[in-house]
Amino acid sequence: MSWIAECLSRVTRPMRLRLRRTVTTLSLTTLSLTTLSLTVLSPSVLAVEYNMPVGVTAVSREIHSLHMIIFWICVVIGIVVFGVMGYAMIKHRKSRGAVSASFHENTRIEILWTAIPLLILVVMAVPATATLKDMYDASESALDVKITGHQWRWQYEYLGEDVAFTSSLATPREQINNTAAKGEHYLLEVDNPLVLPINRKVRFLTTSADVIHSWWVPDFGVKKDAIPGFINEAWTRIETPGTYRGQCTELCGKDHGFMPVVVEALPEAEFDEWLIARKAEAEAALNDAGRDWSLEELMEKGEKTYATICASCHQPDGQGMPPAFPSLVGSAIVTQDMQAHIDIVVNGKAGTPMAAFADVLSPVELAAVITYERNAWGNDTGELVQPAVIKEQLSQ
Repeated sequence: MSWIAECLSRVTRPMRLRLRRTVTTLSLTTLSLTTLSLTVLSPSVLAVEYNMPVGVTAVSREIHSLHMIIFWICVVIGIVVFGVMGYAMIKHRKSRGAVSASFHENTRIEILWTAIPLLILVVMAVPATATLKDMYDASESALDVKITGHQWRWQYEYLGEDVAFTSSLATPREQINNTAAKGEHYLLEVDNPLVLPINRKVRFLTTSADVIHSWWVPDFGVKKDAIPGFINEAWTRIETPGTYRGQCTELCGKDHGFMPVVVEALPEAEFDEWLIARKAEAEAALNDAGRDWSLEELMEKGEKTYATICASCHQPDGQGMPPAFPSLVGSAIVTQDMQAHIDIVVNGKAGTPMAAFADVLSPVELAAVITYERNAWGNDTGELVQPAVIKEQLSQ
């Protein structure tokens, strides 16, 4: 712009010298900060509470490095822009007799202030594109895990391995209700963590059975939405054994804040042993569904299943939260027609928050929770349903 040329023409030689010294000082300060960030401050030093974690996968480290590159570019831009602004406001303030110039356009300056940001964006886009390519390359995986979001728990299925289970919040209700001291992993602990091997590429296939959820484990650099009717893809290769925690990061209803993610990463040999043991448990559960259970056995298992799966909506005392979650105490659905009770638990009820649990719970768990609801909180029907009956209905 012409006003810049006019202003520069009014600058005396001593002022030019002082301006050069100021610009030189700002440049050296910027260079020093950048050098310090790249040479002195390692990722482990920078990854403190106020920064994103470095993580335990190659992708998470790439994301962290990209984050720090963009951060320091922003720091340099901020120092230069605010430094020049501060200098101009102090040096050319009205109290010193500065007179504002009348100006119009300057083609050269306009080209510069368009071209320089464009070049900066290109420099930023190169590493960002490389990182995105790595994040989305889920090919050649050694293990595939299907992750299904439910209100408000996760279901994990090891594809091709005949192993599946649900993972629900394990924090005691006493802590949530502030009647007991908070634990170390308050709201970040589950009954069945996802177990994965280290040094193997694991592909995640995320979807949802009800509303939109988002599966996030920051130490893996993985955050993927779980959308009903769609399957999204992500992957990880964990390098360090340990327990890693995350959360659902998509507002998904009343208990969104009670939907943690916990992953246990095991050495390869230990994972193989765990998988064999889990398959044996699944086979034993199928055999259990064929035997006759006593009322006491079903009540004991049903109480645990209800506390894990049902209590968040219908409350631990069965009183519910009408009208969305009706009370089960003395309710006709749990004290009268047994088949109607089975149908609503297994298949859910359209148009209401009542979800279907046919794909979430095993026949034993379904039979146990139905029996528990019919005999708890003073319902005392004395009735029970055998897992074999549920298994037969599920097979139809």
